[in-house]
Amino acid sequence: MQLNAPLDMHLHLRDGEMLENIAKASAQTFAGALIMPNLVPPVSSKEEVIAYKERIMDSIGNENFIPYMTLFFKPDYDRVFLETIREKITAIKLYPAGITTNSEGGVSGFDVEELRPALEAMSDLNIPLCVHGETNGFVMDREAEFVSIYEKLAAAFPKLKIIMEHITTKESVAALDRFENLYATITIHHLLITLDDVAGGMLQPHLFCKPIAKRPEDKEALLKVALAAHPKVMFGSDSAPHPRHTKENCGCAAGVFTAPIALQLLVELFEKHHALDNLQAFVSDNAQQIYGVTPLNKTVTLEKKPFKVPTDYNGVVPMYAGEEIAYSIKEAK
Repeated sequence: MQLNAPLDMHLHLRDGEMLENIAKASAQTFAGALIMPNLVPPVSSKEEVIAYKERIMDSIGNENFIPYMTLFFKPDYDRVFLETIREKITAIKLYPAGITTNSEGGVSGFDVEELRPALEAMSDLNIPLCVHGETNGFVMDREAEFVSIYEKLAAAFPKLKIIMEHITTKESVAALDRFENLYATITIHHLLITLDDVAGGMLQPHLFCKPIAKRPEDKEALLKVALAAHPKVMFGSDSAPHPRHTKENCGCAAGVFTAPIALQLLVELFEKHHALDNLQAFVSDNAQQIYGVTPLNKTVTLEKKPFKVPTDYNGVVPMYAGEEIAYSIKEAK
């Protein structure tokens, strides 16, 4: 099985020692990735975008990989500022304040008029808006409750490309076809697990993430559009590394680390559902159309050869640690 220029359109690389430890896990097998800006402090200026990209490039060495950079959304961004940074970024990421890891500086309200100057400028400059779509309601309902906010933004700014990040519910899937300017990323772990896998038996901290995994009917809705490579959905791993000690404690950090095995799991899943012909579109072609990016030439060859997932990658425990999966990476060049 060969994949051409696979892209991960939602990736956390962190910074410092963690960046040095895990960046190559993505750069070795993906041609590029959309890099999340929720560092501490968040990436919110042109200088910070440039410096962070340089640190990423230093950490991946000679790997054939493009980090597509994002900016942490702030309502006071004006047209002049956005014009100066347009060529340095691929998108801007909006976080509701305090809703996930390192999002305390996010948006605390969704008044359209307060957001209008920034979002209209983004529309005119063709800068996509990526959104972590959750309210602060009951944890299982947060994403479904946020759909009305997506709809309000999509209606108010019809020229603005809005990417519903890491969708997990049937309500988000249904919203895709109601508005021309709504798109979505889907993770591999949300295509494979439900909340039962996280907490139905012994608690599995390395499967705990936000948005939390949902119900079987939600997973089925995700699978339907992903396996069909619906033209408005694309792969985004939301691979989110945390040191082992921050996952295996009473204050478990949210995030699933899938970067080293994402492509293998996708091939296995699409093969199981007789949908391998659609995987290229889901893992690259759709993203190229949606974002207008042209990735580097990179071909990843996978073979049906059992691979035992390491128990950790430089102190970060991956999904399915110590277990055997069906596919291995044979070559990436």
